[in-house]
Amino acid sequence: MAVNTARRGLLWHVRIALLETRFQFLSSLRLPAFAVPTLLFPLFFYLFFAVVFQAGGPSLTAPTYMLATYGVFGIFAPSIFGFGVGLAQERDSGALLLKRTTPMPTFAYLFARVGTAAIFGAVVVLLLFLLAGYAAGVELHRWQWFALAGAILAGVLPLSALGLAIGAWAKQQAAVAVVNLVFIAMSVLSGLWFPISMLPGFLQDFANVLPAYHLGQLALKTIDLDLGRPLWFHLVLVGGQTALCLAVAAAGFRRFSGR
Repeated sequence: MAVNTARRGLLWHVRIALLETRFQFLSSLRLPAFAVPTLLFPLFFYLFFAVVFQAGGPSLTAPTYMLATYGVFGIFAPSIFGFGVGLAQERDSGALLLKRTTPMPTFAYLFARVGTAAIFGAVVVLLLFLLAGYAAGVELHRWQWFALAGAILAGVLPLSALGLAIGAWAKQQAAVAVVNLVFIAMSVLSGLWFPISMLPGFLQDFANVLPAYHLGQLALKTIDLDLGRPLWFHLVLVGGQTALCLAVAAAGFRRFSGR
């Protein structure tokens, strides 16, 4: 009896989480200011720099390299904006407080945010892969396509943690500016827009404190275009950065709950 009750409880939690994910996704999809740039910006940048700008080039290295980095860039926006801006807006408008009065578990809300970012990210990755394969002429082994997709989409978790930390502390009026600043600065300094080797040496060293840099290197490692550091190095650092972001977010939530 206890096992059946626990199973029904688990199924109820899963159902609530999936329903909340569906509602969050549809809500985001109905916001053109969020959905359109999220889906189109990575494709536009890749089309311009990897297809048009590289047309007739002697090597496919650049389009292949940018497929990994712009893939990480493609999951960056839905992850950080979904939490960083969406959470701040719901908190300051009272919507988050209203949700806390319902039976919906907290994990379902967080799962829905991460799930929505993952869905948008998966669409961007799929479209990037099609663009790379058919327009840029990128050729990879089948396992590399899957490994690259997995490495990119796994980045939703640490980037969502970063967005969660911002959303837990930033006011609604400042959240958009803060998230945009972090988004653009980290994309550039992590080597997502162009190879990090083009940056000065001290900025290359600084990139080690940025989760997007390690996610980019993990993605590049699947296609043998990373800087050669061991896998564990990136995993340990991105794991520590994720834990730090979660701790900062938890402190922000305690502050919010104590008001």
